[in-house]
Amino acid sequence: MKKISPLVMKFGGSSVANVDRIKNVASIIIEQKRVFKYVVVVVSAPGDTTDDLIEKANQITQNPDKRELDMLLATGEQMSIALLSMAIKEIGHDSISLTGPQAGIYADEIHTKAKIIDIDTKRIKKYLKQDKVVIVAGFQGINPNEDITTLGRGGSDLTAIALAAKLKSPICEIYTDVDGVFTTDPRVVPEAKKIDYLTYEEMLEMAGTGAQVMMARSIEVAKKYNVKLEIKSSLTRKSGTIVYK
Repeated sequence: MKKISPLVMKFGGSSVANVDRIKNVASIIIEQKRVFKYVVVVVSAPGDTTDDLIEKANQITQNPDKRELDMLLATGEQMSIALLSMAIKEIGHDSISLTGPQAGIYADEIHTKAKIIDIDTKRIKKYLKQDKVVIVAGFQGINPNEDITTLGRGGSDLTAIALAAKLKSPICEIYTDVDGVFTTDPRVVPEAKKIDYLTYEEMLEMAGTGAQVMMARSIEVAKKYNVKLEIKSSLTRKSGTIVYK
């Protein structure tokens, strides 16, 4: 049987902030599917949805129950995966959306900042064999009590990198709203230069000094499991920054 080593693509909230951007992401995915054949996509909640949901919870109580907060926050990613799957089907390709629990992402019991314990990829591989684009909700998993749980800030990056490690992906593409990693924030300093290649250690150092591109714990997981990353923009078709050993 042919080994399946899919491309893993992760799209942040700014990449799916509105319908036009969701349609743009769908076209990027199909372009990559023509190259890699098998594609798994991890998506964050649209735009500021997670912050808006937290604000709503805080309007009800200043101390929301963490289990219920996870139930609430998980709805943001479910909105993204369903809309993106619809967009892919609309342009003539098959896809299926899966929540973190449906995708076999098992986490520990700590609500709102759980750690991934294991991933059962059987269901994902089944759909890949059926030539579907598999779209997975980032940031969420299922805990030993069979409750939905979330992975904390930067959790969608963690989901993507963990899936890439488990599926032995050739590369994990992290899409954001900038063209890669820069010497300083290009949204603040227009003369900032894009860096083409970084080691895990260099990327960790940048994250430690306040760079907002990726959380340090995501880079640590990529380093531990030797997952090659490319950080790039979903708004242009330019090559990004490769992060590797």
